[in-house]
Amino acid sequence: MVRVLATGTFDILHPGHLLYLEEAKKLGDELFVIVARDVTVKKRKRTPIIPEAQRLKMVSALKMVDKAMLGSEKDMYELLYSIKPDMIAIGYDQDFDEETLEKELRKRGFNTEVIRINKHNANIFCKAEEIIGYIKHLRK
Repeated sequence: MVRVLATGTFDILHPGHLLYLEEAKKLGDELFVIVARDVTVKKRKRTPIIPEAQRLKMVSALKMVDKAMLGSEKDMYELLYSIKPDMIAIGYDQDFDEETLEKELRKRGFNTEVIRINKHNANIFCKAEEIIGYIKHLRK
């Protein structure tokens, strides 16, 4: 059994999220998803529109997801010790360097491969920021 881990904010669930998770699922037998905590999203991106509990519920309901959970508020590697992923799939636009991430995983005792999912949907509304921008424009 090959266990794949995907992570993200998953704010305003959209077709780009579905494509990312479908491609991640193709890499193995089980897909585990870590949904970023509100506090983490605020530090790294912006205040999320959808609260973390609702984002978790939405991601958990997707057919390609075997298990979804909220991330750690302290250490992004914390849940990996219980998940034990064989692979970590990162999205085309996620701010991670594959080599740096793999080196940090090795230092922590993981022999986990990092795969960047480069496939993405070029259609409008496949990024939360695009959706938010469009809604703001409509409200003017």
